[in-house]
Amino acid sequence: MTKNATDETHKTEDAKTEGQTARFNDILPEPPPGAKPAAVAEAAAETPTGQNEEYERLRAERDGLFERLARLQAEFDNARKREQRERADYRAFAVADAVEQFLPVLDNFKLALDSKGTAEQLRTGVELIAKQMDEVLRGLNVTPVETVGQPFDPRLHEALESVERTDLPDHQVIDEIRRGYRIKERLLRPALVRISVNPNVSEA
Repeated sequence: MTKNATDETHKTEDAKTEGQTARFNDILPEPPPGAKPAAVAEAAAETPTGQNEEYERLRAERDGLFERLARLQAEFDNARKREQRERADYRAFAVADAVEQFLPVLDNFKLALDSKGTAEQLRTGVELIAKQMDEVLRGLNVTPVETVGQPFDPRLHEALESVERTDLPDHQVIDEIRRGYRIKERLLRPALVRISVNPNVSEA
């Protein structure tokens, strides 16, 4: 075979190789400059150096999460303690305000005990003190529970005794033994009362 024929054969084979390479490049485009093929990246991750880097990254992420959790826990504890202190302070101020209003009542009780007046004068003084105490309670939004003449209400009254009465409605409060109180709509303690039992109404 002549030299020219050999050169032509090589040129034809080179053209075929370039055409195949072009077709493969169309199917699998070349990665951008500087990018590592996936197989190379996976192989790098599987190397001891890659594993150490991944371990350090995960450990740093874990430490960051633990630090954040500890900080949030500390903030929560501080907020809870602050809320408890504020509640205790508010209660102390409320109690101090109430006690301050009762001090004049206590002063008048001591004056009544030291009084050398008659029994009638002492009774009058105690009645004035009781009236003063009622005014202080009203200032604190504490009001007595209505009793005598009212229908018995188990939410407000506690029946100590029932008395048979045909001249009164059944289950009506006829006597107050111990006064009950409520602050606004909240019951502080029920009133201790006697109630009527009308046998005529009960039998009917």
